[in-house]
Amino acid sequence: MANRLQQTIALQTKISPQQIQMIKLLELPTMQLEERIKREIEENIVLEEDADSKSEEEAPEKISVEEYLGKEDDTPSYKSRVNNYSKDDKQRPVYISEGRSLSESLMEQLSFRSLSDEQMVIAAYIVGSIDDDGYLRRDLVSLSDDLAFTRGMDVSVEQIEEVLAIVHELEPAGIGARTLQECLLLQMRQQSLDTPAKRLAMKILTSHFEAFTKKHYEKLIARLGVSEAEFRDAIEHIRSLSPKPGNLYSEGGIDTTPYVVPDFILDMSDGNMRLSLNSSGIPEVRISRRYRDMIRDMVAPDGTVKEKDREALQFVKSKIDSAKWFISAIKQRHDTLMRTMQTILDLQRDYFVDGDMSKLRPMILKDVADRTGLDVSTISRVVNSKYIQTHFGIILLKSLFSEGMQTTSGEEVSSHEIKKILQDCIASEDKRHPLTDEHLMDILNEKGYRIARRTVAKYREMLDIPVARMRKQI
Repeated sequence: MANRLQQTIALQTKISPQQIQMIKLLELPTMQLEERIKREIEENIVLEEDADSKSEEEAPEKISVEEYLGKEDDTPSYKSRVNNYSKDDKQRPVYISEGRSLSESLMEQLSFRSLSDEQMVIAAYIVGSIDDDGYLRRDLVSLSDDLAFTRGMDVSVEQIEEVLAIVHELEPAGIGARTLQECLLLQMRQQSLDTPAKRLAMKILTSHFEAFTKKHYEKLIARLGVSEAEFRDAIEHIRSLSPKPGNLYSEGGIDTTPYVVPDFILDMSDGNMRLSLNSSGIPEVRISRRYRDMIRDMVAPDGTVKEKDREALQFVKSKIDSAKWFISAIKQRHDTLMRTMQTILDLQRDYFVDGDMSKLRPMILKDVADRTGLDVSTISRVVNSKYIQTHFGIILLKSLFSEGMQTTSGEEVSSHEIKKILQDCIASEDKRHPLTDEHLMDILNEKGYRIARRTVAKYREMLDIPVARMRKQI
């Protein structure tokens, strides 16, 4: 088959390097932006931190290298591209401190025990298998197999049980438990059962744990032959125990303890709101004067460049182009963030006055996009992982968005208002006879909110409120 050439015409949408850089900067919270700017200063030799932070920015002096090179500029396009990063690069949260991990604490306690070398290896495997909550979720047969495959140790389940019993004696109490019942019993066994309430609590956990978890309190009181007051004291003691002993330790790498820095600051003064970006710690950048002077020295008065200087000039040119794009992207990020946040502020002005969640209006990303003229994806990047500091606390921007719902009068209300009513109803309910989802639906319908029972259940779960049976108290 003969080879042949064929021309085709096709339309393709491509994002320029500048747009990619802008998108990535737009997604970054304040703390990560600071790190990103510092990294760019390290990677781009023509960028420097503007310690003076003068308002007269020297970058817009509009030094165009093309003027000096004239028509002799044959710099390949790839040399002037921005150093974009892979979309697979994960932005990692920054933490206040590392702290001492749970496993380090347990191994330190084990070092004071009289254990053989074999027992220490087994103990290390047990400690390494304990999760962040403090539980040993793996069965002992799997641990025995791991020791056989990785260390060549023939260890029986009984030997692992013996070492696990030693781990159960360590602090915090309840560590290494395999079930919630075992965790609570381990904590009880490390206490002196010197009161009737403690002894009754021990009996409940040992012999009536399933009925206790299902909150069959009336049956338990009758079965144990105790008064409501005695039973209540025992239940209160059980509730004082920790269901997740591992949480008592600070794990430096746990994603649940990030250091939050607000991206916006809202000041209230005499009823007036003043919005600003949190720029503390973010360095101002500019193009170094040294490299601009270097270009001027390389270019002759007639606009020609010596052959020996051409490669160096092309290198500096690419770095200056990259620096200009970066500085422009930082400014565009500032404008986009302020424009978006000001629109959110206008839409939710009543809420920002006193922080009353019931005053939040229904708002979705498209509402903000329509008012700003920006794309919905841009608004999504702006509000993602961003916070605003107000006089009533630091607020996650995504929490300000909610679906709308119409009342019987035709008024549109936010789902936040429905959740607030649910919280108030559940907070004031009779704990002996908690309100079911059906009853909560009836209450909301009487108040004029047209809502189904499954929607009530969804909002209740979003508020981390258990079902009525689990809220029952004596």
